Amino acid sequence: MTVVVTGNQGYIGSVLTAALDRRGWRTAGYDLGIFRDVAFIPRTGRLVRQIYKDIREAVPDDFAGADVVIHLAGLSNDPLGELDPALTEEINFRATVRVAEAARAAGVRRFIFSSSCSVYGRHESMADEASPLYPQTAYAASKAAAEGALLSLETDSFLPLLLRNATVYGLSPRLRLDLMVQDLAARAYLYGTVEVLSDGTPWRPLVHVGDVARACIFFSQAPAENITHRIYNVGRSGGNYQVREVAEQTGTLTGAAVRISGSSAADSRSYRVDFSRLAGIGWQGTQNIADGLREVLAAYQKRGLTPADFSSSRYITLQRYQEYVAAGLMDSRLRLTTALPV
Repeated sequence: MTVVVTGNQGYIGSVLTAALDRRGWRTAGYDLGIFRDVAFIPRTGRLVRQIYKDIREAVPDDFAGADVVIHLAGLSNDPLGELDPALTEEINFRATVRVAEAARAAGVRRFIFSSSCSVYGRHESMADEASPLYPQTAYAASKAAAEGALLSLETDSFLPLLLRNATVYGLSPRLRLDLMVQDLAARAYLYGTVEVLSDGTPWRPLVHVGDVARACIFFSQAPAENITHRIYNVGRSGGNYQVREVAEQTGTLTGAAVRISGSSAADSRSYRVDFSRLAGIGWQGTQNIADGLREVLAAYQKRGLTPADFSSSRYITLQRYQEYVAAGLMDSRLRLTTALPV
């Protein structure tokens, strides 16, 4: 199996490439490279090729010889997406379509898109893959738009698969401290207080980063006749939590005080997600929140997480882009203005 992973040096990508290498698959990376210097834990996973390139410039030659493309690259969270919604659409929607069209032209047979359960936005009842979408942010809207366009590209020889990942947590070489579980755990570890900036009632589906990697591998090799749908929610049964539940689990594991300091107006997103479609074709998530919290807390202890880390652009996505723009390494359209050192 030959796989190209876009965003291979990112949070999910660095876990996925290691998992692919353990399976002995030939893996090529495609990444802008702005987090290549980040290794909270050692990076592993051998590559047959590393392309440093903006996905807005993707061409068929980038994917020549690949059986599967796993597309993770893009602006990866709500704060970054809200900086410039038109730019978020350009990168997360239009460039995603360009990557898929280039992959199809190169003869790639399967295209796996890392979408998000955030497309559901706000639901009172359990959301499944047939539920209406109510994206609340530019990031979520860009994912929803990309999904529709990708489905239209399907042919007898090109299969797009859309994986709506729950909110991801867990340890990665390219650690992110701007994700809920890692953020709450870091506050508990550093300051002895778990602070929730909403009223704690919003629901979130959560999934471990290792399970996301496992799902990508599952869909890379599952027989096409077994894949009865094109869209799958990725998470585990029982994987829906209110934010305050995660805070309370963090407090229990660390002995930290839990403080609910926000209001119900602080976060309009609240949704629970049904993962039974994916379970129905033989895939189950393996990790739970307690597992993930113990994992990241142990890593914080081993590495010696500091307050400086908690505010560092190495681990906060929005700050890294802002830092690059301020230094003149990126322009206002988030295009690199100079080659980065290897």
